[in-house]
Amino acid sequence: MQFEIVTIFPEFFAGPLDYGIVRRAREARLVDVRVHDLRAFTHDRHRTVDDRPFGGGEGMVLKPEPLFEAVESLLGDGVPPGGRAKGNSDIGFVGARFTENVLRERHAVPLQGEATPTAGKGTAIVLLSASGKLFRQDTARRFAQLDRIILLCGRYEGVDERVAEHLATDELSIGDFVLSGGELGAALIMDAVTRLLPGALGNEDSTVNESFSVPADFGDGEVQITGHGSRDTNHVLLDCPHYTRPAEFRGWNVPEVLLGGNHEEIRRWRLQKALEKTRRNRPDLLGNPGPLFEDADTTRKA
Repeated sequence: MQFEIVTIFPEFFAGPLDYGIVRRAREARLVDVRVHDLRAFTHDRHRTVDDRPFGGGEGMVLKPEPLFEAVESLLGDGVPPGGRAKGNSDIGFVGARFTENVLRERHAVPLQGEATPTAGKGTAIVLLSASGKLFRQDTARRFAQLDRIILLCGRYEGVDERVAEHLATDELSIGDFVLSGGELGAALIMDAVTRLLPGALGNEDSTVNESFSVPADFGDGEVQITGHGSRDTNHVLLDCPHYTRPAEFRGWNVPEVLLGGNHEEIRRWRLQKALEKTRRNRPDLLGNPGPLFEDADTTRKA
């Protein structure tokens, strides 16, 4: 899997790339992460990437030209305009590739209305935007099947709408709130997708039995914890509570069912507790739970 991140703050990714699962996946060559400075794809002496919005209003808007040229370069030979000859260097920075100080010896600018090169089925071009669709676990699973993801980090008041309409394959938001830029969202998406890649985690089942895991078929009334869901109702549950040693801590005991060794009872207990937690924290995921869940005790225990 190859991640290409286009941003005006490439140094931001030094931290996210050098810790945890993403770092291990990079070291194992499961992912290749390249971070590109958007200003490298500008033409003027000030390396301008934003301008005032038409029609008036507050803030500044990211211009379309640098973003289109960045993606066109990446979908071409992957070499920023100007090549690597004069002043351009790939910086060995926490294993990522950063492009900077690029001389603008570019090929002719595309004609008006000329489409950007086709991304292809194996590539997603993702614009991070507060106006986008919500990024969810099923989105991460879809992305994990791709070969390449290009992440465009929005900034300022927003991004010229032509980027969303004619360049990006996906316009995504990571939640119902506004950030100062798309860098945090890009790091989040990269982490969520990377952990789904084969070999990224020590235990592959870790991505199955967790919150927002793939809904499973319960069969003929038999409750199953794996998948936390029903094919008929398409419900998705949050993960069940987890406990570890010591069995007694400050007077709080681990539930007896987890200590008894009866796997069927444990499985049913976990489903019941997952439902309780979902009803308490994310009732929007349930809608109408249906008859499978009617017997669950949803009373919150102190």
